[in-house]
Amino acid sequence: MKKNIFTTLIVFVFSAWCNAQTVPFQIAIEPLNINGLGGVQAFSFGQHNGKWLIIGGRLDGLHRREAGTSFDIAGHNNLIFVIDPVTKQKWSAPLSSLPIAMQEQLSSTNMEFHQENDYLYLIGGYGYSVTAANHITYPKLAAIKVPDVINAVINGTSFNSYFRQISDEQFAVTGGYLNKIYDTYYLTGGQRFDGRYNTASTQTFKQTYTNSIRKFVINDDGTNLSVTHLQTITDAANLHRRDYNVVQQIMPNGQEGLTAFSGVFQVNANLPFLNCVNIDSTGHTVNNAFSQFYNHYHCAHFPLYSSSNKEMHTVFFGGISQYYDNAGILVKDDNAPFVKTIARVTRDASGTMNEYKLPIEMPALLGASSEFIPLENLPRFHNGVFKLDDFTSDTTLVGYIYGGISSTAPNIFFINNGTQSSASSTIFKVKVIKNKITDINKPDGLSSETPSNHFLSHNYPNPFNPSTTIRFRLPNSSIVKVQIFNTLGQNVTTLLNEQKDAGYYEITWNAVDHSSGVYFYRIEAINSNNQNDRFVQVQKMLLLK
Repeated sequence: MKKNIFTTLIVFVFSAWCNAQTVPFQIAIEPLNINGLGGVQAFSFGQHNGKWLIIGGRLDGLHRREAGTSFDIAGHNNLIFVIDPVTKQKWSAPLSSLPIAMQEQLSSTNMEFHQENDYLYLIGGYGYSVTAANHITYPKLAAIKVPDVINAVINGTSFNSYFRQISDEQFAVTGGYLNKIYDTYYLTGGQRFDGRYNTASTQTFKQTYTNSIRKFVINDDGTNLSVTHLQTITDAANLHRRDYNVVQQIMPNGQEGLTAFSGVFQVNANLPFLNCVNIDSTGHTVNNAFSQFYNHYHCAHFPLYSSSNKEMHTVFFGGISQYYDNAGILVKDDNAPFVKTIARVTRDASGTMNEYKLPIEMPALLGASSEFIPLENLPRFHNGVFKLDDFTSDTTLVGYIYGGISSTAPNIFFINNGTQSSASSTIFKVKVIKNKITDINKPDGLSSETPSNHFLSHNYPNPFNPSTTIRFRLPNSSIVKVQIFNTLGQNVTTLLNEQKDAGYYEITWNAVDHSSGVYFYRIEAINSNNQNDRFVQVQKMLLLK
């Protein structure tokens, strides 16, 4: 009889809790509208004094599948945009005054880019070249003086002298990442894609993954632009990645580094990578002990590091993923749909990495090919990682998300005729909230404090391997029982059965001796002073080995 009662609880997954967490920080997003601002995705940006310089990208949504329609010229962004998110103003100017070679590269999509002081460096990019009479990946490096171009666009004056460009076959890359570790540039992953994309049996393109990290130094005195190439790291099994997220990090030893998260496609399967690659000035290391289930394609993201806790956090917003959450259940979809998921990956002082789905989502299927644009005046490390410990306010505006693909449904690739998605024009303010339990399970993403009389519970990570931690908050002194059950309703173990005072608690279940699959934790709390004040929650967990 008890087994049947528990099975009923499993079916209904009874929960009387508020979706809140005790975590290092929470995230809130708030939409910001600028009248007349158009949408763009897979673009590059620089910034100066709070104004953004937007270059390249696509003006349409997800690319179509047929050679005659995919990446068409009409979708090229042939304008330079300047945006002021504070005054809600925008300006634009055409690229047409620039040399043809410059126009072609700067109207391409998926360029790699990095801003160093006043200069924005752009590498590669894919698009139609009138000169080549074909779609190509551009073997180019462009240097743009951001403050002067922004002023010229706003004032309607010439900006041609603020653009320079050189050719280099090593830079014929699209869908990779350009970052710096100390004084060295790292061009990580990506591909060279020449010809018109299509999914027909007769290919009209040549596709070559770089499988590498190309290291170099940019020599730039403001007039003369050149490159000194350094060692190239090649790893055909683990660097076979594109259209993903490579994020600046502070490594456990306190040194600058990068982490290449997920990406596509695995060498022997048309599926995203779940592991990651950690990169520092000494080389790269593949982390197969960590699996990232959310945010597999390029999306807006930003890094934060807590020096006091020696924790590195990276937050990802929406995009495309092989996995998504459905009412607490992890769903696997090998078609890699558009998702709303906002997730955090945290690396602790020992180097152990875990992923946490946040209780806030994008308000729609947004985030793919969008960018996070950070505030310039916040405390950051040399490589741009936010200094989390220096955020003194409870709520800190850290930056904005702009652009990307807006999809009308999760899976549109196989039916896409150009109407199922579009380039998003939405801007979101992004806020980091510290030092309080926050309920952010609201449609508008705004936050409010959780009432003090709520019982709170969650487990992390989920999915997990091999251990997960159950956190709970007692509003009053209670007798607490925490049990683990399998899908048959059998009690696997009892983790806790005792009286606890009001407060916050953690208890860890190590499932090293258990097989992969679905489990449930059941937590029951009975008020010590009122036996009728009773709380029961059953939460699903997924052990993946």
